[in-house]
Amino acid sequence: MPISRKHSSSQIPQPPQNQNPIGLKPGKGWHKRNPISEMLLPAMLAKRREKPPVEKLEAIPSGKIAITWLGHAAFLLRTAEHSVLIDPVWTKWLKIVKRLSSPVLTPRDLPKIDLVLITHAHFDHLDKRSLRKLPDMPPIVVPWHVGTVVSSLGFERIHEMHTWDTLRHGHLRVTLTPARHWGARVLHDTHRGYGGFLVEYNDRCVFHCGDSSYFDGFVEIGERCRISAALLPIGAYDTPSHRDVHMNPEEALQAFQDLRADTMIPMHYGSFRLGYEPMDEPLHRLEACATHLGLRDRVHALAEGATFIV
Repeated sequence: MPISRKHSSSQIPQPPQNQNPIGLKPGKGWHKRNPISEMLLPAMLAKRREKPPVEKLEAIPSGKIAITWLGHAAFLLRTAEHSVLIDPVWTKWLKIVKRLSSPVLTPRDLPKIDLVLITHAHFDHLDKRSLRKLPDMPPIVVPWHVGTVVSSLGFERIHEMHTWDTLRHGHLRVTLTPARHWGARVLHDTHRGYGGFLVEYNDRCVFHCGDSSYFDGFVEIGERCRISAALLPIGAYDTPSHRDVHMNPEEALQAFQDLRADTMIPMHYGSFRLGYEPMDEPLHRLEACATHLGLRDRVHALAEGATFIV
């Protein structure tokens, strides 16, 4: 299946060297805790939250972007002309990791999707079972060397991008941004790319961070685009590996300030237990820190299935 690669020049560049990749070596003291007894088993035994009533997707005012949280890192972005899915995951299990919230707005509830964006190949962001459920297989945008992961799913228009590459789709402008993370789906394929996305429409811009630990690259991202809403991860920071792979809530708020964004919408919490921290801790810490910093009115935590318009 053909894979197009969108770049800023006629030459296909090598994977960027300034990616700040995180190594796979566990951090100090990782072996002193047991993720099976402390994380996996309690989650397996916990009752899954019931699916809330599905909210009707209202028409979008001209020139604006509607942001609907689908749980974890998944979002639906809508404009008057386009609908974009980012990192959709509807599965109730990620291998042996139980989803603790029932998925909302499944594919049959969605409008026609014009574009799918995948930030990286990790199982909680690129879920093959979820992607196979999409009707009509719209164009899909992935970081470098991730096209081969989705090519067997039926997608006919696969766009691979390197950092700062831009793709235009109708009235949308999509740019792959840097992150401090890693892209391997399994241990040996560390060549796969990763990042976030700037989605621009008229004078609005939504930044989806993907997965990242805190790094100084957020300043540059904010300088490249006036960001209306930053979708930033706040959970899974107390990892079994003790590696610094995700931001905690305080670091996410620092990233929000670095980005100089108008609004922050938290994500990557509440659906899957991927860290030792209690499931309700990330949001409590975020709200407390935002209040302390005088940012509380600019942080909007959405219920799954709820929409915020910028």
